[in-house]
Amino acid sequence: MKVIVDDKIPFIREAIEQIADEVIYAPGKKFTPELVNDANALIIRTRTKCNQELLEKSQVRFIATATIGFDHIDTKFCDKAGITWTNAPGCNSASVAQYLQSSLLLLKQLKDKNLTEMTIGIIGVGNVGSKVAEVAKKLGMTVLLNDLPREDHENNTSFSSLQTLVEKCDILTFHTPLYKEGRYKTYHLADSSFFHSLKRHPVIINTSRGEVIDTSALLNALDAGLVSDAIIDVWENEPDINPSLLKKAFISTPHIAGYSADGKANATRMSLDALCHYFGIIPNYQINPPLPESQNLTVSCMEEAYLQMYDPRRDSEALKQQPDTFERLRGNYPLRREETAYTIHINPEKH
Repeated sequence: MKVIVDDKIPFIREAIEQIADEVIYAPGKKFTPELVNDANALIIRTRTKCNQELLEKSQVRFIATATIGFDHIDTKFCDKAGITWTNAPGCNSASVAQYLQSSLLLLKQLKDKNLTEMTIGIIGVGNVGSKVAEVAKKLGMTVLLNDLPREDHENNTSFSSLQTLVEKCDILTFHTPLYKEGRYKTYHLADSSFFHSLKRHPVIINTSRGEVIDTSALLNALDAGLVSDAIIDVWENEPDINPSLLKKAFISTPHIAGYSADGKANATRMSLDALCHYFGIIPNYQINPPLPESQNLTVSCMEEAYLQMYDPRRDSEALKQQPDTFERLRGNYPLRREETAYTIHINPEKH
Protein backbone atom coordinates (compact mmCIF):
# COMPACT_ATOMS: atom_id res chain seq x y z
CA MET A 1 0.00 0.00 0.00
CA LYS A 2 1.30 3.43 -0.99
CA VAL A 3 0.10 6.50 0.94
CA ILE A 4 0.73 10.19 0.29
CA VAL A 5 0.64 12.21 3.52
CA ASP A 6 0.51 15.96 4.14
CA ASP A 7 3.89 16.65 5.75
CA LYS A 8 2.38 19.00 8.35
CA ILE A 9 0.13 16.36 9.95
CA PRO A 10 1.62 15.84 13.41
CA PHE A 11 2.47 12.61 15.24
CA ILE A 12 1.84 10.52 12.12
CA ARG A 13 5.22 9.40 10.78
CA GLU A 14 6.11 6.57 13.12
CA ALA A 15 2.55 5.25 13.11
CA ILE A 16 1.89 5.37 9.33
CA GLU A 17 5.23 3.73 8.57
CA GLN A 18 4.11 0.70 10.61
CA ILE A 19 1.02 0.43 8.39
CA ALA A 20 1.96 1.30 4.81
CA ASP A 21 4.55 -0.25 2.50
CA GLU A 22 5.49 3.13 1.05
CA VAL A 23 4.85 6.61 2.44
CA ILE A 24 5.51 9.89 0.62
CA TYR A 25 5.30 13.18 2.54
CA ALA A 26 4.47 16.41 0.69
CA PRO A 27 3.21 19.93 1.46
CA GLY A 28 -0.57 20.14 1.25
CA LYS A 29 -0.50 22.50 -1.73
CA LYS A 30 1.99 20.31 -3.62
CA PHE A 31 -0.29 17.32 -4.18
CA THR A 32 -0.34 16.93 -7.97
CA PRO A 33 -1.86 14.34 -10.34
CA GLU A 34 1.67 13.06 -10.98
CA LEU A 35 2.40 12.68 -7.26
CA VAL A 36 -0.81 10.80 -6.39
CA ASN A 37 -1.01 8.81 -9.62
CA ASP A 38 0.00 5.40 -8.21
CA ALA A 39 -1.02 6.00 -4.58
CA ASN A 40 -3.67 3.89 -2.90
CA ALA A 41 -4.58 6.43 -0.23
CA LEU A 42 -4.15 10.08 0.74
CA ILE A 43 -4.07 11.63 4.21
CA ILE A 44 -4.60 15.36 3.86
CA ARG A 45 -5.56 18.67 5.47
CA THR A 46 -7.62 21.57 4.13
CA ARG A 47 -4.87 22.86 1.82
CA THR A 48 -5.22 19.88 -0.55
CA LYS A 49 -8.10 20.15 -3.01
CA CYS A 50 -9.25 16.60 -3.75
CA ASN A 51 -11.17 17.00 -6.99
CA GLN A 52 -11.46 15.43 -10.41
CA GLU A 53 -8.38 17.22 -11.69
CA LEU A 54 -6.22 15.67 -8.96
CA LEU A 55 -7.76 12.21 -8.77
CA GLU A 56 -9.27 11.24 -12.12
CA LYS A 57 -6.33 9.20 -13.46
CA SER A 58 -5.05 7.96 -10.11
CA GLN A 59 -5.32 4.66 -8.28
CA VAL A 60 -6.47 6.43 -5.10
CA ARG A 61 -9.31 4.58 -3.42
CA PHE A 62 -9.27 6.15 0.05
CA ILE A 63 -8.87 9.71 1.39
CA ALA A 64 -8.74 10.74 5.04
CA THR A 65 -8.71 14.42 5.93
CA ALA A 66 -7.35 15.07 9.41
CA THR A 67 -9.82 17.94 9.81
CA ILE A 68 -13.43 18.47 10.81
CA GLY A 69 -14.32 20.27 7.59
CA PHE A 70 -14.35 18.50 4.24
CA ASP A 71 -15.35 21.22 1.76
CA HIS A 72 -11.89 20.78 0.15
CA ILE A 73 -13.01 17.31 -1.00
CA ASP A 74 -15.24 17.02 -4.08
CA THR A 75 -17.45 14.43 -2.43
CA LYS A 76 -19.72 14.04 -5.46
CA PHE A 77 -16.78 13.16 -7.68
CA CYS A 78 -15.32 10.80 -5.09
CA ASP A 79 -18.62 9.00 -4.63
CA LYS A 80 -19.01 8.67 -8.41
CA ALA A 81 -15.41 7.44 -8.81
CA GLY A 82 -15.71 4.89 -5.99
CA ILE A 83 -13.26 6.72 -3.73
CA THR A 84 -14.06 6.39 -0.02
CA TRP A 85 -13.39 9.49 2.07
CA THR A 86 -13.52 10.29 5.78
CA ASN A 87 -13.08 13.34 7.95
CA ALA A 88 -12.45 13.71 11.69
CA PRO A 89 -15.62 15.16 13.24
CA GLY A 90 -15.15 16.47 16.74
CA CYS A 91 -11.40 15.86 16.77
CA ASN A 92 -10.50 19.38 17.86
CA SER A 93 -13.76 20.45 19.52
CA ALA A 94 -12.14 20.74 22.97
CA SER A 95 -9.31 22.78 21.45
CA VAL A 96 -11.71 25.31 19.89
CA ALA A 97 -13.60 25.47 23.19
CA GLN A 98 -10.28 26.25 24.90
CA TYR A 99 -9.68 29.06 22.39
CA LEU A 100 -13.16 30.47 23.07
CA GLN A 101 -12.73 30.18 26.82
CA SER A 102 -9.47 32.13 26.81
CA SER A 103 -10.85 34.71 24.38
CA LEU A 104 -13.91 35.29 26.55
CA LEU A 105 -11.68 35.72 29.60
CA LEU A 106 -9.62 38.30 27.72
CA LEU A 107 -12.81 40.18 26.85
CA LYS A 108 -13.59 40.18 30.57
CA GLN A 109 -10.13 41.30 31.67
CA LEU A 110 -9.17 43.73 28.90
CA LYS A 111 -12.52 44.98 27.59
CA ASP A 112 -14.30 45.14 30.94
CA LYS A 113 -17.05 42.72 29.87
CA ASN A 114 -19.13 41.30 32.70
CA LEU A 115 -19.68 37.84 31.28
CA THR A 116 -22.29 36.88 33.87
CA GLU A 117 -24.53 39.65 32.56
CA MET A 118 -24.02 38.76 28.90
CA THR A 119 -25.85 36.54 26.44
CA ILE A 120 -23.84 34.52 23.94
CA GLY A 121 -25.40 33.16 20.76
CA ILE A 122 -23.85 30.01 19.34
CA ILE A 123 -24.54 29.53 15.63
CA GLY A 124 -23.90 25.89 14.79
CA VAL A 125 -24.25 23.44 17.68
CA GLY A 126 -22.34 20.35 16.58
CA ASN A 127 -19.33 18.86 18.35
CA VAL A 128 -17.63 22.23 18.69
CA GLY A 129 -20.64 24.43 19.40
CA SER A 130 -21.85 22.06 22.11
CA LYS A 131 -18.52 22.29 23.96
CA VAL A 132 -18.48 26.07 23.57
CA ALA A 133 -21.93 26.16 25.18
CA GLU A 134 -20.55 24.24 28.17
CA VAL A 135 -17.67 26.70 28.52
CA ALA A 136 -20.00 29.71 28.33
CA LYS A 137 -22.33 28.26 30.97
CA LYS A 138 -19.37 27.64 33.29
CA LEU A 139 -18.47 31.31 32.92
CA GLY A 140 -22.00 32.23 34.03
CA MET A 141 -23.26 33.42 30.65
CA THR A 142 -26.77 33.08 29.26
CA VAL A 143 -26.55 30.81 26.21
CA LEU A 144 -28.79 30.79 23.12
CA LEU A 145 -28.36 28.07 20.50
CA ASN A 146 -29.06 28.23 16.77
CA ASP A 147 -28.72 25.24 14.48
CA LEU A 148 -31.25 25.08 11.64
CA PRO A 149 -30.32 21.58 10.37
CA ARG A 150 -30.60 20.11 13.87
CA GLU A 151 -33.81 22.01 14.53
CA ASP A 152 -35.29 20.59 11.32
CA HIS A 153 -34.26 17.01 12.07
CA GLU A 154 -34.69 16.77 15.83
CA ASN A 155 -37.70 17.09 18.05
CA ASN A 156 -35.87 19.67 20.11
CA THR A 157 -37.27 22.95 21.37
CA SER A 158 -33.99 24.27 22.79
CA PHE A 159 -32.98 26.09 19.60
CA SER A 160 -33.62 29.76 18.89
CA SER A 161 -34.03 31.47 15.54
CA LEU A 162 -31.20 33.50 14.06
CA GLN A 163 -33.46 36.54 14.40
CA THR A 164 -33.72 35.94 18.15
CA LEU A 165 -29.93 35.75 18.43
CA VAL A 166 -29.33 39.01 16.54
CA GLU A 167 -31.82 40.76 18.81
CA LYS A 168 -30.70 39.38 22.19
CA CYS A 169 -27.00 38.49 22.07
CA ASP A 170 -23.97 40.43 23.26
CA ILE A 171 -21.60 37.91 21.66
CA LEU A 172 -22.20 35.87 18.50
CA THR A 173 -19.88 32.96 17.74
CA PHE A 174 -19.94 30.91 14.53
CA HIS A 175 -19.35 27.15 14.49
CA THR A 176 -21.04 26.06 11.27
CA PRO A 177 -19.77 24.03 8.33
CA LEU A 178 -19.43 25.89 5.03
CA TYR A 179 -22.40 25.22 2.74
CA LYS A 180 -22.42 27.30 -0.43
CA GLU A 181 -26.01 26.61 -1.46
CA GLY A 182 -29.30 25.09 -0.38
CA ARG A 183 -31.58 25.58 2.60
CA TYR A 184 -28.65 25.40 5.02
CA LYS A 185 -26.39 27.76 3.10
CA THR A 186 -23.78 29.34 5.39
CA TYR A 187 -21.67 31.14 2.78
CA HIS A 188 -21.81 34.82 3.81
CA LEU A 189 -24.40 33.97 6.45
CA ALA A 190 -23.20 37.13 8.18
CA ASP A 191 -23.66 39.67 5.39
CA SER A 192 -24.61 43.34 5.30
CA SER A 193 -28.28 42.72 6.11
CA PHE A 194 -27.27 40.45 9.01
CA PHE A 195 -25.06 43.13 10.55
CA HIS A 196 -27.68 45.84 10.07
CA SER A 197 -30.21 43.70 11.94
CA LEU A 198 -28.05 43.51 15.10
CA LYS A 199 -29.58 45.16 18.14
CA ARG A 200 -26.88 44.98 20.85
CA HIS A 201 -23.59 45.86 19.09
CA PRO A 202 -22.18 42.39 19.80
CA VAL A 203 -18.70 40.94 19.67
CA ILE A 204 -18.38 38.69 16.60
CA ILE A 205 -16.29 35.51 16.88
CA ASN A 206 -15.51 33.23 13.94
CA THR A 207 -13.62 29.94 14.27
CA SER A 208 -15.63 28.02 11.64
CA ARG A 209 -14.84 28.97 8.03
CA GLY A 210 -13.76 32.38 6.80
CA GLU A 211 -16.40 32.47 4.08
CA VAL A 212 -19.22 32.26 6.62
CA ILE A 213 -18.70 36.00 7.20
CA ASP A 214 -18.62 38.62 4.44
CA THR A 215 -15.37 40.42 5.26
CA SER A 216 -16.37 43.74 3.71
CA ALA A 217 -19.68 43.71 5.55
CA LEU A 218 -17.94 42.99 8.87
CA LEU A 219 -15.47 45.83 8.33
CA ASN A 220 -18.32 48.22 7.58
CA ALA A 221 -20.15 46.99 10.68
CA LEU A 222 -17.06 47.60 12.84
CA ASP A 223 -16.63 51.09 11.38
CA ALA A 224 -20.32 51.91 11.92
CA GLY A 225 -20.36 50.57 15.48
CA LEU A 226 -22.91 47.86 14.65
CA VAL A 227 -20.33 45.41 15.98
CA SER A 228 -18.28 46.31 19.06
CA ASP A 229 -15.35 43.94 18.49
CA ALA A 230 -14.24 40.92 16.49
CA ILE A 231 -12.25 37.79 17.28
CA ILE A 232 -11.23 36.16 14.00
CA ASP A 233 -9.40 32.87 13.54
CA VAL A 234 -10.63 31.96 10.03
CA TRP A 235 -10.48 34.24 7.02
CA GLU A 236 -11.71 34.61 3.50
CA ASN A 237 -8.98 33.94 0.92
CA GLU A 238 -6.50 32.37 3.37
CA PRO A 239 -3.58 32.89 3.50
CA ASP A 240 -4.12 36.22 1.70
CA ILE A 241 -6.08 37.73 4.55
CA ASN A 242 -7.63 41.19 4.73
CA PRO A 243 -5.11 43.57 6.39
CA SER A 244 -7.81 45.95 7.64
CA LEU A 245 -9.69 43.21 9.46
CA LEU A 246 -6.41 41.83 10.80
CA LYS A 247 -5.64 45.23 12.33
CA LYS A 248 -9.14 46.03 13.63
CA ALA A 249 -9.99 42.69 15.24
CA PHE A 250 -9.37 42.40 18.98
CA ILE A 251 -7.83 38.97 18.42
CA SER A 252 -6.58 37.87 14.97
CA THR A 253 -5.13 34.37 14.69
CA PRO A 254 -3.97 32.21 11.76
CA HIS A 255 -6.64 29.47 11.71
CA ILE A 256 -5.26 27.73 14.80
CA ALA A 257 -8.22 27.62 17.21
CA GLY A 258 -8.33 23.85 16.86
CA TYR A 259 -4.56 23.41 16.92
CA SER A 260 -3.97 22.06 20.41
CA ALA A 261 -1.67 19.06 20.39
CA ASP A 262 -4.55 17.05 21.84
CA GLY A 263 -6.84 17.99 18.94
CA LYS A 264 -4.13 17.25 16.38
CA ALA A 265 -3.45 13.86 17.95
CA ASN A 266 -7.17 13.05 17.85
CA ALA A 267 -7.37 13.95 14.15
CA THR A 268 -4.31 11.89 13.27
CA ARG A 269 -5.59 8.92 15.26
CA MET A 270 -9.04 9.10 13.62
CA SER A 271 -7.49 9.27 10.14
CA LEU A 272 -5.22 6.28 10.77
CA ASP A 273 -8.04 4.26 12.34
CA ALA A 274 -10.19 4.92 9.26
CA LEU A 275 -7.31 3.92 6.95
CA CYS A 276 -6.79 0.67 8.85
CA HIS A 277 -10.51 -0.09 8.80
CA TYR A 278 -10.74 0.47 5.04
CA PHE A 279 -7.74 -1.71 4.20
CA GLY A 280 -8.47 -4.37 6.83
CA ILE A 281 -5.37 -3.66 8.92
CA ILE A 282 -5.24 -4.24 12.68
CA PRO A 283 -4.11 -0.95 14.29
CA ASN A 284 -0.96 -1.31 16.36
CA TYR A 285 0.25 2.18 17.24
CA GLN A 286 0.02 4.84 19.93
CA ILE A 287 -0.19 8.58 19.43
CA ASN A 288 0.70 10.61 22.50
CA PRO A 289 1.46 14.33 22.23
CA PRO A 290 4.42 15.71 24.22
CA LEU A 291 3.89 16.99 27.74
CA PRO A 292 4.00 20.74 28.39
CA GLU A 293 7.20 22.19 29.76
CA SER A 294 5.49 23.06 33.06
CA GLN A 295 2.82 20.52 33.98
CA ASN A 296 2.24 21.93 37.47
CA LEU A 297 0.53 25.31 37.67
CA THR A 298 0.16 27.23 40.92
CA VAL A 299 -2.34 30.02 40.45
CA SER A 300 -4.65 32.28 42.43
CA CYS A 301 -7.75 31.22 40.47
CA MET A 302 -8.84 29.04 37.55
CA GLU A 303 -9.08 32.02 35.20
CA GLU A 304 -5.36 32.58 35.66
CA ALA A 305 -4.72 28.89 34.98
CA TYR A 306 -6.74 28.91 31.77
CA LEU A 307 -4.77 31.85 30.38
CA GLN A 308 -1.46 30.29 31.44
CA MET A 309 -2.43 27.13 29.55
CA TYR A 310 -3.38 29.14 26.47
CA ASP A 311 -3.39 32.89 25.81
CA PRO A 312 -4.48 33.68 22.21
CA ARG A 313 -2.78 37.08 22.39
CA ARG A 314 0.51 35.34 21.62
CA ASP A 315 -0.82 33.99 18.34
CA SER A 316 -2.59 37.26 17.55
CA GLU A 317 0.48 39.41 18.12
CA ALA A 318 2.63 37.14 15.97
CA LEU A 319 0.19 37.37 13.04
CA LYS A 320 -0.37 41.12 13.37
CA GLN A 321 3.36 41.75 13.37
CA GLN A 322 3.98 39.58 10.29
CA PRO A 323 0.78 38.97 8.30
CA ASP A 324 2.69 37.37 5.42
CA THR A 325 3.76 34.50 7.71
CA PHE A 326 0.19 33.11 8.02
CA GLU A 327 1.09 29.70 6.57
CA ARG A 328 4.34 29.45 8.48
CA LEU A 329 2.61 30.24 11.77
CA ARG A 330 0.07 27.49 11.07
CA GLY A 331 2.58 24.98 9.83
CA ASN A 332 5.05 25.47 12.68
CA TYR A 333 2.59 25.92 15.51
CA PRO A 334 4.14 25.53 18.99
CA LEU A 335 3.03 22.89 21.47
CA ARG A 336 -0.29 23.72 23.12
CA ARG A 337 -1.93 21.29 25.52
CA GLU A 338 -5.42 21.17 26.97
CA GLU A 339 -6.39 21.14 30.65
CA THR A 340 -6.02 17.37 31.11
CA ALA A 341 -2.25 17.70 30.62
CA TYR A 342 -1.87 19.88 33.71
CA THR A 343 -2.00 19.60 37.48
CA ILE A 344 -3.45 22.81 38.87
CA HIS A 345 -2.89 24.08 42.41
CA ILE A 346 -5.09 26.94 43.62
CA ASN A 347 -3.40 29.33 46.05
CA PRO A 348 -5.64 32.37 46.63
CA GLU A 349 -2.72 34.27 48.20
CA LYS A 350 -0.63 34.05 45.03
CA HIS A 351 -0.51 37.26 43.06
